[in-house]
Order: sequence, then structure tokens, then C-alpha cells
Amino acid sequence: MTGLPQRLLFLPGASGNTSFWRPLDQRLACRAERLHLGWPGFGDTPPRPGVEGFEDLLALVLEPLDRPCALIAQSMGGVLALRAALARPRWVTHLVLCATSGGLPMAELGAADWREGFHTSLSHLPDWFATDKTDLSDRLPGVSTPTLLLWGDADPFSPIAAGERLAMLLPHSRLHVVPGGDHDLGLHHADRLAPLIQAHLTNAHHSEAAPIPPP
Repeated sequence: MTGLPQRLLFLPGASGNTSFWRPLDQRLACRAERLHLGWPGFGDTPPRPGVEGFEDLLALVLEPLDRPCALIAQSMGGVLALRAALARPRWVTHLVLCATSGGLPMAELGAADWREGFHTSLSHLPDWFATDKTDLSDRLPGVSTPTLLLWGDADPFSPIAAGERLAMLLPHSRLHVVPGGDHDLGLHHADRLAPLIQAHLTNAHHSEAAPIPPP
């Protein structure tokens, strides 16, 4: 799928924080419709009958893919975004993946295990993300969607090695590393990331990776 997206789908991470992407959204000039997805039972999104696991969350992401869409995803939301792109390549024009595992085995890439902390500090949330064992390693080379990978060099949960591995496996991807960026760089560095995402969504980029603008 090529061309401009008609809809932007923003996917949060395992906390389900639907406000995570809003500061960056406000800085995008793209005229596409915006949809900030939430995970039922997470954050401020109420539980929804029939949504009882990771596969049901994927079905929620697939629901609005009825027109050209770009998926902008944080952390575990990136796993759902990649699975959606594999399932509905016709409707996914662009991917923006921020600090995600991307369905890779993270332990071998030097990532700290976030699951124990998730169980402790967010024990009131469903554990569907924490128990998910998705491994997309063998399927990622089949993702045809242009993909922008955004990473921070101070992220213990998704280190640069994960972004580099995804850049190798995804055939139409580019990696940008934000100095000092942590796991929430999509929120904390919205000003710096918005121009990169805007250029990606409008296909206004060159084959060589553009430098990260200074703070």
C-alpha cells in the first residue's frame, strides 16, 4: 500500500495510556483523521465484553483498517501494529514504531525485563501484554510497509540493539536514534519526533537517514 494515509491510528503501550501520543499528534500537519486507540480494561478505557486477550486486542486494531491508514505505535503496541500490517497490508500505508520489541526475543538483545515491574506497579491491569510470547522474527521480512523506527539510547527495556535488529529484518525501514531518549521518548521528545514522522507520512524523505534535529 502506498500513498497518503486517510487515517492515523495511535497505539499506546502496555499501560494503555491513550494520552501518550497526543502531544505529538498536535504537532503533525497531516490532514488525516486521528484515532487514539485504547485497550479495554487498561487506563481510562473501560472493559469491553469479548475482549479477553492479546488476540482480541489485535482484532480491535484491525477494525478501523478499512481505508489507507498509518499506524503509530509505542512499545507493546508496536507488536500489534506489525501484526496488523502483516494481516492487512492493503490498508497500512506507513508504520511508525517507537521503542518496541517488534515481536523479537528481547532477552538476547540485552533488554531489561519490564514484566516483573508491570506486575508489581500495574497489578490492577490485565496481564495480556506481560504474558504474550509473540515471536515475529521469521515474518518481519515479509512486511512491505515503509517503516520509521524511533529509538532512544537510554532505554533499558528496548535498547538500540532491538531497533538495529528490526532495521535489518524489515526491508523498508529506517532507524533514528534520539540521544538521551528513554522508553517514553514518543512523549518526552514530541517536538523532535514530529517532523520526522510528518516527513515519513508524506513520503518526503531520502534514502539516507536524516539526522536527528538538535534539541
